[in-house]
Amino acid sequence: MKHIYLNLKRFDIPPEKGGVNRLSPVESWGSCLVKSTQEALRAYDPAQAEFVMFLPEAHLLNAAAAKTPGSPVRLGSQSVYRADTAAGGNFGAFTTNRTANITALLGCSHTLIGHCEERADKAGILAEAGVKDPAAVNRLLNAQVLAAQAAGLRVVYCVGESSQEQSDWENVLGNQLSIGLKGADLNRVVIAYEPIWSIGPGKTPADASYITKVARFIKERTGGLDVVYGGGLKQANAAMLAGIAEIDGGLIALTRFTGEIGFYPDEYLEIIRIYLGA
Repeated sequence: MKHIYLNLKRFDIPPEKGGVNRLSPVESWGSCLVKSTQEALRAYDPAQAEFVMFLPEAHLLNAAAAKTPGSPVRLGSQSVYRADTAAGGNFGAFTTNRTANITALLGCSHTLIGHCEERADKAGILAEAGVKDPAAVNRLLNAQVLAAQAAGLRVVYCVGESSQEQSDWENVLGNQLSIGLKGADLNRVVIAYEPIWSIGPGKTPADASYITKVARFIKERTGGLDVVYGGGLKQANAAMLAGIAEIDGGLIALTRFTGEIGFYPDEYLEIIRIYLGA
C-alpha cells in the first residue's frame, strides 16, 4: 500500500494577506480541494494507494460534505490535543484545543502528529519555561498519539533530525520513535520521515542513499512500519522516491515553488501520476 498524504498547512490564506490561496474564497476552500481531485483519484486502485488530505480544522466540514459516495479522498486533522472528553469524565473543558473526538466527528479518519513545525512549536514553549529536553516533546506527542488512537484515528507520526542533530541522527530518531509511540497500536501508525536539515530554500535535498538508509533504520526499529517521505514529495523527486523500495509514499505540501507559489490541484495530481507510474 502506498500512502499519498497532503499537508495543506495554512494554505487557505489569500495572497493579499501573505498566503498562497488562489483557488477559491476561504469559505469554500475545503470543498474546492475535494471537488478538484476526487474524480481523478478514482482511477487508482484503492488497494494500492490511499489519499489523505490534512486540513486546518475550519475546513473539515465543507471538505467532508464535498465527498461523493465512494470518494477516494480521506480527511485528516493537523494533530490533536493530548486529552479528550470521556463518558463520566471531562465533558469538554478544552478551550482552544482540538481534541481527537471532535476531529473524528468532523469526518476525519487520520491525524498528522509530530510534524517538524509542531515539534518546533512545542520545543519553543518548553524553552520559555527553561526546559530544553527533546524527550519532553516526545512525551507530549506520545500523549497525542494515544488520544488519537483512543478516538479511532489512524496516526501519521513524523520524525526527523535537524542540522544540529544530524551527526547523532540514529539516537534522535530512535528516541522520537520509542518515546513517541510508547503504548501505541502500531497497526494504525505510518511514519513520515522529515530530514529537517534538507528542507527549505537554499538547502541541499537528501539524496536516495540517505533516505534509503534512514527508512531502513526506521523499519528495523518499528518492526516494519510503512515509511513515507515527509521532506516534500514533488514533481522533481517523485520518480526518485518511487524507486526507493523502502519508501511507501510521501507527504505533499506546496506544488509550485516559483512564480505564483502555492498548492494547485492539477499539479498535485501530476505528482501522484509520476510517483505511482500511472
